[in-house]
Amino acid sequence: MGVICMAFGWYVVAGAPDADHFVAGHVTIALAAICYALFTTAATIIRQLISRYGRAWQFILPLTGYAAALIAVVYGIVILTRGAEPQYVVAGHVIVGIGLISNCVSTVAASSTRFTLIPVNAARTPEDEPPDEAYSPVTGKALIAVPALCALAGFVYAFVLMAKGGGTSAEGGAYYTAGHVLFGLAAICASLIALVASIVRQVRNSFGEPERYRWGWLVIVMGTIDILLGAYVLASSDHPYRIAPGCILIGLGLVCYSILSKALLLALVWRQSFPLANRIPMIPVVTALTCLFFGAFLFEAAVTDPSFFIPARVLVGLGAVCFTLFSIVSILEAGTSS
Repeated sequence: MGVICMAFGWYVVAGAPDADHFVAGHVTIALAAICYALFTTAATIIRQLISRYGRAWQFILPLTGYAAALIAVVYGIVILTRGAEPQYVVAGHVIVGIGLISNCVSTVAASSTRFTLIPVNAARTPEDEPPDEAYSPVTGKALIAVPALCALAGFVYAFVLMAKGGGTSAEGGAYYTAGHVLFGLAAICASLIALVASIVRQVRNSFGEPERYRWGWLVIVMGTIDILLGAYVLASSDHPYRIAPGCILIGLGLVCYSILSKALLLALVWRQSFPLANRIPMIPVVTALTCLFFGAFLFEAAVTDPSFFIPARVLVGLGAVCFTLFSIVSILEAGTSS
């Protein structure tokens, strides 16, 4: 999926030198960083399940994920330094936001380095102490703090950009678009708090009954806010620049719902039987297909209205991210099933 994002993005960039091709292409390329960070998570878990997880992999996989996140952030900053034209403003800020998500996903990989302790703890009692192999309370809190801080930074970043946006000028439209998309990306970071917290607390055998659904509701709220905000942006005015952020926010909400499948699976199989656990991996399949079919309609709309050009291409990349999440949920289902 990461290769598809990069190849499709480069193909779009090479298609024409205009602003639409620049923004759509570079943002789609940057989504490969999220796919790679998800790969490090999948590899971290599956190598433990097949007993091929040497000590070196505990550092190589998360660190390369963080490196991909850093590259995405630098990538965005470099674009921002190219000038104040709308295409640089939109692409640069959005790619920095994608780097924040990649950083959060890499933290999921870092928290999963003790994944095999989850089924072990599930067979123990809530009163038992954390296993000796589990990370310390300080490490656990630090891991949870990473997506929390990224989400906070993302929301503040988004509101600063939105404060500069609006009006009828190209500059106002650029900041409006970047700010609203950054808000959606920050909501994904907030959703990843639920995933990291669930893994950390189950590894430490401190995952309590009250939080079985609490983290899932956090993800549902974030995804719903993205979708409703996207619908509001599309319906609130007739400015052409509202189309891209409105449609992309809906796609980002679908990514949140893909993350929901992982949080739900960890919660529903913890110390209880859940016969439909092997159906949960279908959630990211549905969201991926929804992104792709939604993108297909936008491709057709772009034939007569160029405002649909950017969201049509970006939704292809978001569909790839959702489909990458399917692989991880499938691995989680295999690793937590009894």
